[in-house]
Amino acid sequence: MADPVTELLGRLTSAEKLSLLHQSAPAIDRLGLAAFNTGGEAAHSVAWRGTATVFPQPVGLAATWDPELLRRLGAVVGTELRAKRLSDPSIGLNVWAPVVNPLRHPRWGRNEEGLSEDPWLTAELATGYARGLRGDLERWRVVPTLKHFCGYNNETDRDVSSSVLSRRVLHEYELPAYRGPIAAGAAGAVMASYNLINGRPAHVSADLLDELRSWTDDSLLVVSDAYAPGNLAGSQRYFEDHPAGYAAALRAGVDSYTQDDARPAGTLAALTEALERGLITEADVDRAAERVLRLRERTGELDETDPYAAGPDKITEADLDRPEHRSLAREAVAASIVLLRNENLLPLQPTGRIAVIGPLADRVLCDWYSGTPPYRVSLADALSEAVGDNGEVRLVDGADRVALMPLSPVGEQTLAGSQTRPGYLRTNGGVITADGVMIGGSPESAAVVAITDWGHGICTITADTGKLWTVSDGRWVRADADRVGGWEVQQSFRLHRRLDGSCSIQHLGTRKWLRVDAAGALCVEVGRAEEATRFRTMIISDGCAAAADAADWADTVIVTVGNEPHLLGRETEDRPDLELPQSLTGLITTARQNCDRTVLAIISSYPYALDDVAAGSPAIVWSSHGGQELGHGLVDVLTGAADPGGRLAQAWPRLGQRLPDLLDYDIIGSRSTYWYDDQPPLFPFGHGLGYGEVRYQDLAIETGPDSVPVGAVVTVHNPGDRSMSEVVQAYTTAVEPRLAFPRRLAGFTKITLAPGETRRVVVELRREAFMIFDVVSSRMIIETGAYEVRVGSSVDDIRLQASVSMTGETVGPHPLEQGFAATAFDQSEDVRLVPRDPLRDEVVEADDGRIAFLAVDPGTSTTLELRVRNTARRSGRVTAWFGDHCLGTVPTDSQWTTQQLPISGPPARLELRLQSAAVDTLRGR
Repeated sequence: MADPVTELLGRLTSAEKLSLLHQSAPAIDRLGLAAFNTGGEAAHSVAWRGTATVFPQPVGLAATWDPELLRRLGAVVGTELRAKRLSDPSIGLNVWAPVVNPLRHPRWGRNEEGLSEDPWLTAELATGYARGLRGDLERWRVVPTLKHFCGYNNETDRDVSSSVLSRRVLHEYELPAYRGPIAAGAAGAVMASYNLINGRPAHVSADLLDELRSWTDDSLLVVSDAYAPGNLAGSQRYFEDHPAGYAAALRAGVDSYTQDDARPAGTLAALTEALERGLITEADVDRAAERVLRLRERTGELDETDPYAAGPDKITEADLDRPEHRSLAREAVAASIVLLRNENLLPLQPTGRIAVIGPLADRVLCDWYSGTPPYRVSLADALSEAVGDNGEVRLVDGADRVALMPLSPVGEQTLAGSQTRPGYLRTNGGVITADGVMIGGSPESAAVVAITDWGHGICTITADTGKLWTVSDGRWVRADADRVGGWEVQQSFRLHRRLDGSCSIQHLGTRKWLRVDAAGALCVEVGRAEEATRFRTMIISDGCAAAADAADWADTVIVTVGNEPHLLGRETEDRPDLELPQSLTGLITTARQNCDRTVLAIISSYPYALDDVAAGSPAIVWSSHGGQELGHGLVDVLTGAADPGGRLAQAWPRLGQRLPDLLDYDIIGSRSTYWYDDQPPLFPFGHGLGYGEVRYQDLAIETGPDSVPVGAVVTVHNPGDRSMSEVVQAYTTAVEPRLAFPRRLAGFTKITLAPGETRRVVVELRREAFMIFDVVSSRMIIETGAYEVRVGSSVDDIRLQASVSMTGETVGPHPLEQGFAATAFDQSEDVRLVPRDPLRDEVVEADDGRIAFLAVDPGTSTTLELRVRNTARRSGRVTAWFGDHCLGTVPTDSQWTTQQLPISGPPARLELRLQSAAVDTLRGR
């Protein structure tokens, strides 16, 4: 039988093949090929396409430690996307999810989109979600795309910053998160990242894209991130013009260009010119076009029949927002919630007087990649439902309610003399209309608003109608927004306090200042604070005072704190710090001063470094922004209807704990992530409590044929009178190999123990957890040496451990006679990796840094040859130390030159100290 893709490719003209390479490919009617779009956002729901089931954020889903649950969630998201496509054929079946960037740094603005700081746990969970998206049939429900490849963990300067990844960090930490889903056949595409990797844009990192494709025999599509192709000759200035940049991306392995939205003309012009200039060949175009068609074939597009259009797997519009989807959303929230601390306060009885305090008490917030939920159940809603007639729930959001009055009052005479604008009411005083804001000049007529402080002076302003202030037309302030949202947020403001007690208000979306015009309407028209209207403020209701009254009234208080997902940390914006805003810690203090039974419920997209007041709360639970069933899931756990089974997939640091620079990707040198950090965190990786205790005993290690441990066998016991969820976690520690590592997750098993149950549990151990990347042989190996397998409830709650010795390989010295690249160093300090050639290979450079090779064998060589050049206008130099002996210093030139130093003796440590210098290779003569 003829291969339909090969046959179709042979019938396409050159121009038609090129047209397939843009995100928005046109129909080719003469061949019956429909229009096609890559990219549907599906991180935790079908985004931007109207109503869809919204599950918890990925960082919350990771806390379930349950790949099978994520598979079920992915199946719902994939099904709902197919269902939406029935009414909108422009919706493509290639989805851009899941995000598998390991959560290296907690200040990353897109922390909510990732899964875990551990690459293997990330891979396991991503594989589960991707399998759900693609389905079990031969034809995929949708084709998942892993993003963003790779080394992407900062929003600051994300398109021009370079992530320096040594060989060990790259192969041990970065790549495994991508390799798992690809090797498992769960993903059919990968998105390249905005950043540069070792000085080279990710979109033209040919060696890495080759590595990516080496993990599977199947076709793997590589798509660009949005507008990234234009960056190659734009912000990154890596190529002289767009045809050169687009051509290089194609040659490196990028197949689909996400540029200019649905306008392909610019991309096609650049690629056509590149073809005419000989920068690419027809074979390059054919290769990418075939991969696009292979992806489309996977969805059944090229078949005569669609298994999702008929038969038992048929998907219809009735598959949107099904009752079982709602039930699954509630289950997912409950499974994702982590009980961080509990001093016998939880579970709560849903009776008596309960105060729910804080900005998230009655809010269910969505992020940029959320869908539109069909409904929202807040904590206050769900708690009132659970309490029913057995008590009372009082809600206090903690916001100050303030009357805003211009210092130059707007009166009746002024209003009467002004033309009434459409959509605005002309009144004696200020009112908030359905679609606009008018400011009055006296307390009796002033607009009263609730001001919610999200930290760093950024606030949202809510009218007494419950609508948010927003600027939707670039000029007029209206009170008609239901939520904070949009790529350019228009619902955030900053109040600038003045010495006379007045304030001016800046709209952060336009960076302009608010002014009351002659008709009393509020607009954003002035660019300087000095020109802005000054407002007198009168507190009508003090948020902290209201919280104090409610806490004093209550038997139990639940304080809700957290973030607004569109502010102070999101795509394009990294977090300024890890602390809770002072306004929120003030609510916690107030509640605890007035009620001993205070539960802290943190609802956030990321970890917080909590101060003493927050960290010392008698009970703390954490949830990500959990989607439509957030309230039900929280109450299920708080009341004990569901056991708290969530475990942190990302450690929470202590306040003041040392963190590496946001752009420092060397987790080994900076001692970051739980793998290497030697500082005790506030809450460690894997942490999470239950409503009881699980006891561990009798650890035994099962080994495979080559003596490598393959299983940890442990007996666990639940002595309590209620069922318990437990994640039995196994970690490895390399004790004596040359390249020892402190700890890594080797395996886990999630179980539920009945009251009084004792069970023998086998935790499968990953071989990769014992492996390091040998820079000498350029492969992953197990070193001969002593190791430990540690089993417990978190990385810092180890209950049992066993020592094992393994006979693996011995990392040999670098053979100088054969020569090796400078990038094969074992240790480094203050160096950069930069391209040797535009698309492949790297060299080491530094202004003042060093690299070290733990053992170098000169063999019969008597001369060390270094290929070097300088990196600045001033002269540079490289000094070499072999063991305790200084071999000497060589100068560098503006061009690559070979410099020689004498060397002899047995294998020893070789260190190169670079000053305004770059080193390419080392060789003996």
